[in-house]
Amino acid sequence: MSTAASRPLSSGTGHAGPLVVMGVSGCGKTSVGKMLASGLGYRFIEGDSRHPAANVEKMQGGIPLCDDDRWPWLETLGTELAEDESTVISCSALKRSYRDLLRKKAGQPITFVFLQGTRTMLASRLTGRKGHYMPLSLLDSQLATLELPIGELDVVTVEIDQSLERIVSLAISRIASMAIRHGDIKS
Repeated sequence: MSTAASRPLSSGTGHAGPLVVMGVSGCGKTSVGKMLASGLGYRFIEGDSRHPAANVEKMQGGIPLCDDDRWPWLETLGTELAEDESTVISCSALKRSYRDLLRKKAGQPITFVFLQGTRTMLASRLTGRKGHYMPLSLLDSQLATLELPIGELDVVTVEIDQSLERIVSLAISRIASMAIRHGDIKS
């Protein structure tokens, strides 16, 4: 990623606030989140690392999480967003109500980066992934739960059918454009 791509958010013109990289399992939240955080000088939090052991056990067993499983986890992530505006968190944020909770808990404007891809591409990525507890069998339940962030003004969408560097570059460009349009960049 070029320094020029990061410049509108990370130097000179100001700071855009915390970011949530969202989408279903296999879309690249961790990879994109780490690269975004590095390029912007933000800290990165892997949202999955904040799941309680009971949630991880359910997912490892191929059991989809329900709202009651997710609410405490989302509360934790929202609190982390409130603690430091220079934060990128990876979080599925599948429903609008989940995103609304994160917005409320953050106590400040946040931006979501929605990583969108086809089921075929997501399944291929999940099949090739090693060392993660989320099985391919849960992809369809996540896709069924996903409420597309249509009409949510603090969400930028990036298709995942391109290189990691291109995805991150597009995300930064779209975040900067959004922040400029809304007058959200702070010095």
